[in-house]
Formats: sequence, C-alpha cells, structure tokens
Amino acid sequence: MKILGLLRHAKSDWDDAAQRDFDRGLNDRGRKGAALIGTHIAEHGIKWDALLASPAERVKLTVQNALPQLDPVFDKRLYLASSDTILETVEAHGGDHKAILVAGHNPGLQDVLLDLVSPAHENELFREATVKFPTATFAVLECDIERWSDLRRYVGRLVHFARPRDLDPALGPEG
Repeated sequence: MKILGLLRHAKSDWDDAAQRDFDRGLNDRGRKGAALIGTHIAEHGIKWDALLASPAERVKLTVQNALPQLDPVFDKRLYLASSDTILETVEAHGGDHKAILVAGHNPGLQDVLLDLVSPAHENELFREATVKFPTATFAVLECDIERWSDLRRYVGRLVHFARPRDLDPALGPEG
C-alpha cells in the first residue's frame, strides 16, 4: 500500500497583470489558506517521506507557508503538469517511499484523482472532488500497489479531502 497526497497551490496574486504566470505569488487569502491547510495536513498525521513540488512561485510559497518542516524536491515537470506527467514524476522520485505528497496545479491534480479512483471506490469525498478541486485543497489517496511503478488507473481510493473553506468558512468562495 502506498499513500499519495495531492496539494493544490493556494490562491495566487493577480495584481500585476504583466507578471509571468510562473512568477505569480500568493495573495493575502492564499497565504491564510496555505497556513490553515498546512496545520490541517500536520494534524492529519501522515508522515510524508517526500514532497514533490512544481517550481512555480505560487507553489513554492504555498509549501513555505503550509509545510515549512518538509524539504521539497522541485521538479519542473510538475509545472502545469497533466495527470500522466504527475504520475511519471511520482514514479521517478518514488523509490522506497511509502507516502509522497505532490504540490502543484490544476487541472492535473484533480485529473490524477479522477484517474486513480476506481468506480467501485467512488464515495462522497470523491463526488465532492469531482465538482471542484479549489486552491489549497488537500487530498489523500491510498493506492493498492507495492511499487510506484504500478501507479495506474483505478488503483486508488480517496480517503481524505479537505478544502480551506471546510476548515474556515471565511475562506469559502468569494463573491
């Protein structure tokens, strides 16, 4: 059994329209959401063997605010990565790790979840995740595999799904 965690970057800063997408940081709401979900991840109790992260500035800042105790491996393949690329990156870094957390972007992270959870294991958490995978969302999948190289469609079960708004309603949808 392997554990795969997914963490979407927190709400990014759009104040400077001329700034490259890769270089956008977090806004105030994003910093609050990252800190809140980071506390939740720590309290959830999984010991993460590795944190793989996109090198985009908003992901770096999310990781710094949420998981300062972890030493991320930044992999450029995770920037705006597809589900297939995310899974390949996990396999490349997986080694003997039991629990890997990936910090990155949508739609790739949500697609990983949709690809790994079998129809037989769809539950209420899965239905929530299919509707939207908002910024600073954290999901945990248990994967019925021995090696990361066995990571493929329908080997996972979604066992945890938390959004900042679940922890603090003030961080719910704007507008």
